[in-house]
Amino acid sequence: MTSQIRLAVLFLALAYSVAFGPGQAVGGRGGLAKVSWHKTPRFRLHRHHTQVPPAAWTEPFGARAVQFARRLVGVPYRWAGDSPKTGFDCSGFVRFVYAHFGLRIPHSSYADFGLGVSVPRQSLRPGDLVFFDGVGHVGMYVGDGRFIHAPHSGSSVQVTSLNEPWYRASYDGARRLWTRFAFQRVRARLPRFRLF
Repeated sequence: MTSQIRLAVLFLALAYSVAFGPGQAVGGRGGLAKVSWHKTPRFRLHRHHTQVPPAAWTEPFGARAVQFARRLVGVPYRWAGDSPKTGFDCSGFVRFVYAHFGLRIPHSSYADFGLGVSVPRQSLRPGDLVFFDGVGHVGMYVGDGRFIHAPHSGSSVQVTSLNEPWYRASYDGARRLWTRFAFQRVRARLPRFRLF
């Protein structure tokens, strides 16, 4: 019976910590004592180290991501690059932009295509990831039928039309990573752990 009580107390303490954050108020001899903890993100997904802050669930997130991405136009292409200092490849570019807003995604267009929720082409919004060439290339939709990406060697980050013949013919689909529903779908794919 004692072990069941301990488990119940542990479960309640864990539930309190999840609901109100660690160290909000801890009982002690002097009543409630404030405890200083290092702030950590409330939502942490261990697969691909993805973190989605609550601010990322708002609609303007996509527009802010595009605005930030546009500042990187002209950065040269570099295979496996993921920094404006060294250059970008396609997945390194979108990874860098999303990481600026606290959303960590893999450095792989193939892995990125498995995240979030699928979006029909006619429903694209700024910030959605668009995929081409058997999912081997990724960019970020900016609106008005255009997307921003790091295309290939000898080029740089640029804005391109989805209607250019090669991109229109090789379009594979789009994913939205920054809605609450998308976050819940990513989270649902993670392994579940039992406390008891």
